[in-house]
Amino acid sequence: MLVYARVVSEIAVGVALTLVTCSGSQAAPGPGECPQPRFTGKAPERYYGLKNPLSSNSDVLESAERIYTGKVGASNCAICHGRKGDGKGPLASLYSPPPRNFACAQTVNGIPDGQLFWIVKYGSPGTAMPPNPQLSDEQLWQIVAYLRLLAR
Repeated sequence: MLVYARVVSEIAVGVALTLVTCSGSQAAPGPGECPQPRFTGKAPERYYGLKNPLSSNSDVLESAERIYTGKVGASNCAICHGRKGDGKGPLASLYSPPPRNFACAQTVNGIPDGQLFWIVKYGSPGTAMPPNPQLSDEQLWQIVAYLRLLAR
């Protein structure tokens, strides 16, 4: 009888774990999750292999921070991605999938510069990430440099 009870108990635990695992895997990742799955397709080859031509000096990063936080122009990345880049901005909970967590090195460091440039410029289909046609190429590269800083 004890053996039977133990087997039934082990089966029940296994079923419970399976249900939790399956239901957890179907939910969208929460804001700030690290690492995050990717939802954006690969950039066209003419962008994908590009390397950031700007150095990550203080002038570039200060300019990028002003763009990222909305202190210059119409762009404001922080409203969704969070001031720290953690994907927990004031509007983050409104979107599924949630905004990218740029503070997660495991997620960001595997994305080529050209891919980041393309996403910031043209947006990410199937997500709430909009295109940013108002940003110059130099500003886009500044943002790429800033995203690398956030991922450290």
